Amino acid sequence: MTHPKIAFMGAGSVVFTQGLLADLFAFAELTGAHIALHDIDPERLGTAQAAATYIAQRRGAEHATITAHAERRAALAGADFVINIVQIGMDDATRTDFEVPARYGLRQTIGDTLGVGGIFRALRTFPFLRDLGRDMSEVCPDAWLLNYTNPMAMNVQYLTAATGLTKVVGLCHSVYWTMRDLAKLVNVPYEEITYRAAGVNHQAWVLRFEHQGRDLYSALDELIASDEQLRRRVRVDMYRRLGYYPTETSEHSSEYVPWYLHHDSEVERLRLPIGAYLGIVEENAAEYRHTRQALAAGEALAVEGTMEYAPQIIHSTVTGTPRTVYGNVPNRGLIDNLPAHGVVEVPCLVDDSGIRPTRVGALPPQLAALNRTYLSMNDLVVRAAVEDAPRHIRHAAMIDPATAAALPVERIWQLCDDMVQAHGERLQPGLRALLGS
Repeated sequence: MTHPKIAFMGAGSVVFTQGLLADLFAFAELTGAHIALHDIDPERLGTAQAAATYIAQRRGAEHATITAHAERRAALAGADFVINIVQIGMDDATRTDFEVPARYGLRQTIGDTLGVGGIFRALRTFPFLRDLGRDMSEVCPDAWLLNYTNPMAMNVQYLTAATGLTKVVGLCHSVYWTMRDLAKLVNVPYEEITYRAAGVNHQAWVLRFEHQGRDLYSALDELIASDEQLRRRVRVDMYRRLGYYPTETSEHSSEYVPWYLHHDSEVERLRLPIGAYLGIVEENAAEYRHTRQALAAGEALAVEGTMEYAPQIIHSTVTGTPRTVYGNVPNRGLIDNLPAHGVVEVPCLVDDSGIRPTRVGALPPQLAALNRTYLSMNDLVVRAAVEDAPRHIRHAAMIDPATAAALPVERIWQLCDDMVQAHGERLQPGLRALLGS
């Protein structure tokens, strides 16, 4: 595989595409790669192609081939790697995920993993994933699918259950950036720490955190005890009570448990920004407009790497360079006390033989208990789509911790009906039924 073909699905997410390409072209062995960009929005696809060409020039990748494709199968044909960064429904669908639940008094901060927002983001993404899996099976059956699209665990479980693809891994930067932040907090260089994390995406746990054989949790405990502001973070509060630090931000973490968002006092104490993701949506839209205008005017763009896992995986697979990354894969015995069919986040070894998840064993019971609730909800959402069972959408919302803490069951069913109506044709036909309360 001298010059791999790398297909980007949803390449119109230009800012993320730029970061990934900057990482890819930082590897000399990948400067001759074929980058095939696909998006259904012609303007965004053109912007992505212009940005990719600019980054290739800036990174010394003059021999790279960059092509843009409105038709998905043309981009996929003969690909060695497929990077999925699609967001179905874009900004309008995201606003729906916040505005409709808000009318019921349901608070969300990010809304892309669990909760009503996560459920419907998954359900509108599944039809695309089904078609992507079919196309890959036909035109690039040996390719690795590297998924970044949220809700990560639900999407990877659906791909496994519904498409027959086996070379699938979900990638997220939460473990990496958590560990960089923790190392900075305890004033130890990141390169010198030893760590191990495992669990589920956005709710994994730092099981080991050391420096030259010294447990760094004790240093973290001292900092937390002396700093009131640190104690006003959800993830720190969870760490103090559960004994292990969660690998996602406080905004994310607050949504996956019943203890915080439903209580005004906790929202204030822990400074939770309700609806925070809508601000991120606006920032991303502004950044896209800036990129498009800069390219049109011939102005310079920042070309900065992002330390994402996909470029590292591609480089290791192409060159045989061994690495450890964190990936989201079907459990199948990797974590003993979580369901075998659930998707877990564990360390993965990567080299020219591919991606090999490593076995973790059993999580501490309090951590596994939370993760099992997460995976139970995921399973119901996936079953809703695979079995064409609209009642399972409601069952998933009933099981979701934050939703169940905020609403009585009759209102949960009414909310699901409203969300089904709001998303309409984005859902597969069998899931569009209104079931009442």
